[in-house]
Amino acid sequence: MDKIPCINLNYTWEQSPDGIIVIEMPHTGFYHKIAQKYFHKPKKSHIRLDRYGSTLWVHINGDNTVFNLVSIMEEQFPEEAPDMLKRVIAFLETLERVRFIYLL
Repeated sequence: MDKIPCINLNYTWEQSPDGIIVIEMPHTGFYHKIAQKYFHKPKKSHIRLDRYGSTLWVHINGDNTVFNLVSIMEEQFPEEAPDMLKRVIAFLETLERVRFIYLL
């Protein structure tokens, strides 16, 4: 709960007018190059977060701990408060697994 998530600056992202975060994920590496050349796969994917993920993403600033993020999310979505800890931790684990964030 004391860990501090930070956004990986190797990925660019933007917030759409409706508040949804879109993360740009480049496809690099040998197999991706083959897929792009022969199967016309895109060089980049655009990952759209849901409203919960987007709200959480904008608060990942390198200062907020996981505990702070859970508190912020409980304030933003009080109807989901009982399950918010599990939800935030699962989302942060997913973001870390795909290297969109890292934990300090």
